[in-house]
Amino acid sequence: MKLFRSSLLAAYAWLLITTPVLAHHSDAMFDHEQVRELSGTVKEFQFTNPHTWVQLSVKDANGKVVEWSLEWGSPNQLGRQGIRPSTFAVGTVVTIRANPMRDGTPGGAFIGARFADGTTVGRWD
Repeated sequence: MKLFRSSLLAAYAWLLITTPVLAHHSDAMFDHEQVRELSGTVKEFQFTNPHTWVQLSVKDANGKVVEWSLEWGSPNQLGRQGIRPSTFAVGTVVTIRANPMRDGTPGGAFIGARFADGTTVGRWD
């Protein structure tokens, strides 16, 4: 009986400790009702945990270059889809679809990309 209680207590403690690991931040800052299509040049591809980021230099209507920060999935998740750090090489011209930030800042949630040769990654429907 004492061993059973000890095991039960250990299992309960393990659940209390590991539950916060399962928590995740909200994506409420992205407007999932809108899709923006951005054409620009890759400034940087941050293939790091917990999320990857594509930094894209995009010319606005006035010709001014604006840097967009586009959040994508984890390196593990993307790696299983064939995405590598070299997928978005610096200087690559690409068109990206994203759900923009609700507050209008130049950023969003990555949906998909189409490269100059017609190759696509992510969701491009």
